[in-house]
Amino acid sequence: MKNIILLVILFGLYVLIENRFMLRVRREKLGSGVRIAHVADLHKRRFGSNNERLCGKIAAEKPDIILVSGDIVSRSCTDFSRVGSLLRTLSQTAPVYLVFGNHETDFSPERRAAFIRAVKDSGTVLLENETVQLEINGRTLNLSGIELEKTVYKKNNSYRKLDVPDIEEFNEKLGKKPDGETVLLVHNPLFAELYAQWGADYAVTGHVHGGAVMIPFTGVGLLSPERKLLPKYSKGIYTVGKTKLLLSGGLGKFRLFNPPEIVIYEV
Repeated sequence: MKNIILLVILFGLYVLIENRFMLRVRREKLGSGVRIAHVADLHKRRFGSNNERLCGKIAAEKPDIILVSGDIVSRSCTDFSRVGSLLRTLSQTAPVYLVFGNHETDFSPERRAAFIRAVKDSGTVLLENETVQLEINGRTLNLSGIELEKTVYKKNNSYRKLDVPDIEEFNEKLGKKPDGETVLLVHNPLFAELYAQWGADYAVTGHVHGGAVMIPFTGVGLLSPERKLLPKYSKGIYTVGKTKLLLSGGLGKFRLFNPPEIVIYEV
C-alpha cells in the first residue's frame, strides 16, 4: 500500500512539473540555410511572469524567422497587452509571422480588431490569407498564411459533421501556390492532404497539442481538440505526398508525457 501511495505522489509531482515548469526545445534538421522557430498554442500559459523563459530560449536559438501557428491566446482573452508584449520581445530576436487559430477565429468583431491592433503594434506580421516573399541567407522563400473557417473546428456547437475545406475554397482564399519553395503557416494539421494538394513544401501547424496525452514510447497522441481518439497527426514531422507536415505539440493546455515545446526547424 505504501508503494502505491508513493507512486501516486511521484506521478502527481511529475504532472505538476510537466504542466508548470517544463519547456523543451525540439530541433529538427530538414535542410540548411534557414532557421525557423515555431511557437504554437500558448493559450493562457506563461513561462515566467513576462514569458522571459520562452523568449530567452527562442533568442538563444538565433532563428532567422519566428512562426506562430495560432492560438497564442484563448478565446476568453479580453486584454491583449500581455500577448502584445510577448510578440514585441520576440520581434527583437527575429521577424515574427502569425496566423489565427480557432480561438482567435472565435473572437467577436470588436475583440478581433483589438487583437489585430496588438499584433500589428508589436511589429508582428499577421498573415490574413496572403503570401509574402522572404529573402533569407541567399534563399528565396514564399511564406503563405491562411485562416480556416470556424466550422472546420466546431459547427452548430458540436464536433460532429464538421466542414472539410477543399482545394477550390483553399485557392479562393489564398490563391494558387506561388512558384518556388513555399512554407504554409496554418493552424490545423488535420487537412495535411489538402496542403499537399495545394503544393506546400512545408506546412507549419499546431492545434492538436500533441494529443494532450502522449502514449509512452509510441509518439502517438491520445486525443484531438475535436474529441477524437488517436488523431492521425499529433506531433512531429510527417511526409504527406511531397509536403513535410511540421507539427508542434504546443505550449499550453493540460498535457501528460508531452512536455511543452518550442520547435526549431532548419530547412
